[in-house]
Amino acid sequence: MHKNTVKKTISYRHLTITEREEIAIGLELGQGKREIARRLNRDVSTISRECSRNQPKSNKVKYRAHQAHLRSQKRQKESHKRDRLKSESTRHYVAEKLQIGWTPELISGRIRHEGALETTNYESIYQWIYRDRRDLIPCLPRAHRKRRKRGSAKYKHASKIPNRVPIENRPELANTRQEFGHWEADTAVSRQSKGAISVIVERTTRFVKICKLASKSALNMHDALIQSLQSEPQHLRKSITFDNGTENVLHVAVDEVLGTNSFFCQPYHSWEKGSVEQTIGLVRRTYPKKTDWDLVSQQDLDIIQFSLNHRPRKCLNFLSPAEAYAVALAA
Repeated sequence: MHKNTVKKTISYRHLTITEREEIAIGLELGQGKREIARRLNRDVSTISRECSRNQPKSNKVKYRAHQAHLRSQKRQKESHKRDRLKSESTRHYVAEKLQIGWTPELISGRIRHEGALETTNYESIYQWIYRDRRDLIPCLPRAHRKRRKRGSAKYKHASKIPNRVPIENRPELANTRQEFGHWEADTAVSRQSKGAISVIVERTTRFVKICKLASKSALNMHDALIQSLQSEPQHLRKSITFDNGTENVLHVAVDEVLGTNSFFCQPYHSWEKGSVEQTIGLVRRTYPKKTDWDLVSQQDLDIIQFSLNHRPRKCLNFLSPAEAYAVALAA
């Protein structure tokens, strides 16, 4: 008969708080490590390693079970953290590109395109920044000191929009951006002033229109939308997608004037109108969140609007929104 030579795997158990208390009692009574190990049915090396790892820094203080257990738990937690951006060259590349205004998504895409560095994704870049390189947070498009989770709003109330039509009912041609004339609308406000701005973006061409508001009221939003879109041909006035802010309660009146249909994102799903959200982010690069909109003229906004409409876009095969919109006008 052949002997079974396969060794049995020994599973290691971390010391419990109770065992650490027994170690502390044994050391206090002057017991040796071998004696403590026999009493706990542990290997002496386990006791020796525990004493050396968790010995207090002060020689006047003896081994403390509670403090040793907390240090052990902290080590276990940190040992399970995966390193983000393991390569020093990748970390250097990411930091360099962030400092010249690139976003984590652009950086990760460019790394894959060039193929010279280890591939990564934008989520790993964000995690690396917020955990290891917080000095780079101001380089991010939004520069939030803390990362925000989707759907994490503290107070969620039912929508107060009358005759609200959910975004699920929006035409498929609008969803897939295969048809001109579907717009997204939003406002940008500031705690520094009563004033605000309305921003509307055509989904297919990313053509933007910006209008100053005396305040973020439903009537001002109604007037701004009509002022912005009434001069456009009817085939470029098919629908407008809103969020659930109270400034949009007059959407039916807007539709009656413009001949559009209104659709509304799900509550707290701002990414469902991502084009206008991104555009407001670009506006914020010039006019950050603490901007006093009362001090910004419509002429100033026209300059930003012109700049955005003549800025090449990757999603348009590097045409500008103005060039793409000219195609839409001729359609």
